[in-house]
Amino acid sequence: MLPIARETRCVIFDWGNTLMRNVPAFEGPRATWPDAETIPHAREVLAELCSQWLLVLGTNAANSKESEIRTALNLGGLDEFLDKIYSHGSVGYPKPSTEFFTFIAQDLGLDPSALVMVGDDFDTDVLGANRAGIRAIWLNEHSDDHRVGLGYETIHKLSALPQILAQRN
Repeated sequence: MLPIARETRCVIFDWGNTLMRNVPAFEGPRATWPDAETIPHAREVLAELCSQWLLVLGTNAANSKESEIRTALNLGGLDEFLDKIYSHGSVGYPKPSTEFFTFIAQDLGLDPSALVMVGDDFDTDVLGANRAGIRAIWLNEHSDDHRVGLGYETIHKLSALPQILAQRN
């Protein structure tokens, strides 16, 4: 079997509590926060996937411009792995709107079936992506709730993501 070309498939990552920890006590752009805590194994997972998948960020961040998002990602050692950043401000629509996800697919020139959304918010990330025809993986670090459906599944640690994606090849 021939390897699948990286340019023909993409993982869309949510930002807050999927790649980097949200800290409610901090306000304003994350690039100005005194702490850039990443989700456990985020760097290792991105490093493992980046040769096989396009990796993009899909975020509702309202307080940060792309340059600020990249600065914050760089503080966490993640920026180098992300090919593109899509935010509510740059796309013109927030998640969970179908338009948000459709914009990403069209901008990448990919069919929605070639994309996978990974996020911590079941309604916004998972169901929003599903409505746009995009498979999703719910990162649920905070409970034993394990949901599996036609267009989604659950992981409880980000480190499980490469194995789940490999099973889908």
